[in-house]
Amino acid sequence: MQGRIWLKAIRPQFFTATLIPVFLGGILGWYETGNFNLIFFLLSLIGGIFIHAGLNLANDYFDHTSGVDDLNPFPTPFSGGSRVIQEGLLSPREVLRASILFFLGGVGIGLYLNAILPGNTLLWIGILGVFLAFFYTGEPLRIGYTGLGEFSVFLGFGPVMVMGSYFVQAKTLSILPLLASIPVGILIALVLYINEFPDFEADKEGGKRTLVVILGKRKAVNLYVCFLGFVYLWIIGGIIFGFFPPLTLLTLLTLPLAFSAIRVARKNYNRIKELLPANALTILLHLTLGIILSLSYLLTGLFK
Repeated sequence: MQGRIWLKAIRPQFFTATLIPVFLGGILGWYETGNFNLIFFLLSLIGGIFIHAGLNLANDYFDHTSGVDDLNPFPTPFSGGSRVIQEGLLSPREVLRASILFFLGGVGIGLYLNAILPGNTLLWIGILGVFLAFFYTGEPLRIGYTGLGEFSVFLGFGPVMVMGSYFVQAKTLSILPLLASIPVGILIALVLYINEFPDFEADKEGGKRTLVVILGKRKAVNLYVCFLGFVYLWIIGGIIFGFFPPLTLLTLLTLPLAFSAIRVARKNYNRIKELLPANALTILLHLTLGIILSLSYLLTGLFK
């Protein structure tokens, strides 16, 4: 019973947000250098999951202390927090303590990897990642309450995580992982973004100025469409300019998912239950496009 409660609290169903950039970064490191260390990869993945779990728990705690989650009468499977505090399953102190423990576990793995890798590049990448994760809702910065939350998620689960995973394998940095991280970073930011629509009223009342609150739902859904389109334009441009392999064209197979998400979002942006398919489709789009993008480099590297 207690184990199920903690699984509910850490929300492992969203760990694909960590799996995809770590997978992509590791493959890119092998693609450019020919080196791949499975132990280092697994440590990177476990460390990233620990930080992600700490982030989820910190969000629950700080969204409770701000009152945002308590004000939300319409939580969904994708938004409104895990509700373990609101349902009395765990105390706020227990959630905060667990968050800190997960952060410490992730930091410990990062420090170990930094100690056996050259220089302190991984240390600085890790510091930025932990900073963005904790202060997304953590006091005193509360980045997610300032209109910069979506950008911080893009940065943390895009360039920061891909570059970190890349460095662990390549032991150096290059421009390729930065460029390749843009689509997965945008898509995970859009997962957060579309999940903010059901929370609009509670966020607005609680002073959480997400982009959806700032823009209003009608304008916000148009921005959602624009960024989805930009993902595909970036990939096509990357193929034209040579930093994405031609096999990356296979990511266009995900266009039906994107069109379905856009159709649902435009029609139901103001209706919580009817919008849920768009929430699910955006998560699936991030997962499938991220896998195809990663495999395009893997297959190109195997057969070049």
